[in-house]
Amino acid sequence: MNIRVIGAIVVLCLVWGSLWGLVKHSLQIFPPFLFISLRLILAGLTLMIVQRILRKSILPAKGEWKKLIISSLMICIGFYATQTFAMQFVDSGLSAVLVFTMPIFIGVLAHFILKERLNTQKMIGLVLGTLGLIAILWPQLHHIHLNLSLMGQIILILSGLFWALTTVNIKQNFASYDKIKLTIWQLLIGGCVLFSGALIFEPIDVQVWITLLNDSILLYIAVVGTGFAFALWNWIVSQVDTFVASISIMCIPLLSLFFGYVLWHEPMTLNILVGAAFICSGIVASSLNIKMKKKTIIPLPCK
Repeated sequence: MNIRVIGAIVVLCLVWGSLWGLVKHSLQIFPPFLFISLRLILAGLTLMIVQRILRKSILPAKGEWKKLIISSLMICIGFYATQTFAMQFVDSGLSAVLVFTMPIFIGVLAHFILKERLNTQKMIGLVLGTLGLIAILWPQLHHIHLNLSLMGQIILILSGLFWALTTVNIKQNFASYDKIKLTIWQLLIGGCVLFSGALIFEPIDVQVWITLLNDSILLYIAVVGTGFAFALWNWIVSQVDTFVASISIMCIPLLSLFFGYVLWHEPMTLNILVGAAFICSGIVASSLNIKMKKKTIIPLPCK
């Protein structure tokens, strides 16, 4: 792994690690669904410009639209919209940890849908991930009563599940598809659906949208945190083994906890630290591909 790849991984982890706090901050300024829809649309348009610079096709073929719409609704409404809604009630660092249970869910889904065997490493990952979720939710489970914080945490876990479902869907239906073009239409279709609904149900305060600082944060989240980061991630995957790339970004939930604690003064309780450690260990364990060496039996010569 050369210095350029290492540098790109560091930049990506810092961008995505710090993004959760900025999103949480933005939800205190912007209406949630107007914010997420504009983020998706701006990111999609950014990738469209990148695709144009690369001189690659942008418009899908006629028969591809149905699958693209289904995939877009899964990622934009099932993942982004639920995540954005839930983050109004949960700290940014904890949100990242709960959403990053996605690789653990993939282990189970791939076993039943993609017929990829649920091996020992994935089973260990599922157990560790479950223990992590129990540790994080323990204060609410110990004195169980429905509140906005618990509801937000459960929705964030479901958001991770939808992310996993979308990933499996992409592997099923878009294995050889241009990934930048796929993401362009995933973001634009779902973003426009959410934008239409937001215009109907959410208030529009013009003063909020014409503030330079607010617009700068939105542009950073959309263009850098979504569009640029996605392009950078694609480049990293093209340079190194996919497994190495996946493991290299597993520090993002921990970085999110760190940034949330230092920059946004979010509490760092013992149960969150223990739960985060279990979940990150579970993600790494479920991603490992350890091959057991079979003992070779050398036959004895016949007498």
